[in-house]
Amino acid sequence: MTTEATFFSKLGRIWRHRWIDEAEVRRALPASAMERLAGRVAASERRHSGEIRICVEAGLPMSYLWRHAPARERAVMLFGKLRVWDTEHNNGVLVYLLLAEHAIEIVADRGIDSRVDAAEWAAMTQRMSTAFREGHFEDGITQALEEISALLVEHFPLGEGEADANELPDEPVVL
Repeated sequence: MTTEATFFSKLGRIWRHRWIDEAEVRRALPASAMERLAGRVAASERRHSGEIRICVEAGLPMSYLWRHAPARERAVMLFGKLRVWDTEHNNGVLVYLLLAEHAIEIVADRGIDSRVDAAEWAAMTQRMSTAFREGHFEDGITQALEEISALLVEHFPLGEGEADANELPDEPVVL
């Protein structure tokens, strides 16, 4: 790619990310959908010791755009910032959506990631992507939540009489 093409590619990416705002997030996932998703996360976490966070971002910050950083880098940073990595059993999972690029990233802590094949995470992401292309954002996230929950129940079930510690908030984060 020539220097000029690189410049215009970068400029186009910056424009896409600045054009989309939080209102776009609210159109894709209105407050009522966010409430239902928070309820689904809470219900899921009553069945296992894991923690699930959902993070939806309209566009990347300028510092990421300027250096052409991928959505995965931002997801990994938010995995740390939202403390998903800091669960007792290292079994937190972040579902990150970047609307400007239609990017979906699932970041799983080492406790659960070591037990789940990378192809399984990729298949979840693909199913979410299919639902999103059809405009079914809440349904796509709900399906992923069900699949992630099943994995966490399989590998980190709550013991008899054990209660969910709920180490992290259940509400989706919108940036």
